[in-house]
Amino acid sequence: MTYSLSEILKQYEKFPQVMAIALGGSGAAKTSDLNSDIDVYVFVTEDIPISLREELVRKISSKYEVGGEYFGSGDEFFVDKLNKQLDVMFWNVQWFEDVVKNVWEKFYPSNGYTTCFLYTLSIFEIIYDTDNWLKNLQNKIKTEYPTELQKNIIQRNIMLLKDKPFASYYEQIEKAVKRNDLISINHRIAAFLASYFDIIFALNKMLHPGEKRLIQYCKNHCKILPEKFEENINNLLSHSDKLLILDDIIDNLRKIL
Repeated sequence: MTYSLSEILKQYEKFPQVMAIALGGSGAAKTSDLNSDIDVYVFVTEDIPISLREELVRKISSKYEVGGEYFGSGDEFFVDKLNKQLDVMFWNVQWFEDVVKNVWEKFYPSNGYTTCFLYTLSIFEIIYDTDNWLKNLQNKIKTEYPTELQKNIIQRNIMLLKDKPFASYYEQIEKAVKRNDLISINHRIAAFLASYFDIIFALNKMLHPGEKRLIQYCKNHCKILPEKFEENINNLLSHSDKLLILDDIIDNLRKIL
């Protein structure tokens, strides 16, 4: 067996369950660095037996993890001859169709990261595609960003930040600060920022690119940003007066909504 990336991907094409294969992640987004792995998305109509996946992987890798299922169905392995790590994710065809439909056509918002899977779809470099199934999904989200989706994302996530009468992220952080519960503070601030960025991307009618390099991505691509955007986020993560900074973040966000 040869060891080029294209030849490895052709081995996955041979599984009868596979409908499409695409490259994604930082490689497809042109933001990869020396520490980046290669993200491979394999779309399947049903699960490929783990034994067959491992049989493929162990021919090309001396260090691998197959069937771990820690972050969904997927295999991670280091390709010896390529000196590169591959992260192969197996996504069910029907599930992914439903994700696109629920967000882009039914306008369902989430608690942060609402359009992340759609962003992933938008940047795919399609390698293999039965009946143009994946390309057709890509074309579906090339339409104008739905105003109803924008409204729903903002409405849901602004409530989560502070407006909910009970258990808003602000209230949860406030209680954690009073208890000096550092782990809870960290956990709830992460959730707060997830909703905060979801609002910013929706406001700009942009798909959410995920959790990496978000400050720089927003500065490079978002036309509408709150005052003290970067300063407040940095202060929130490094200073002790969390609630005062959260108040300023929320106030500045409201000014642009």
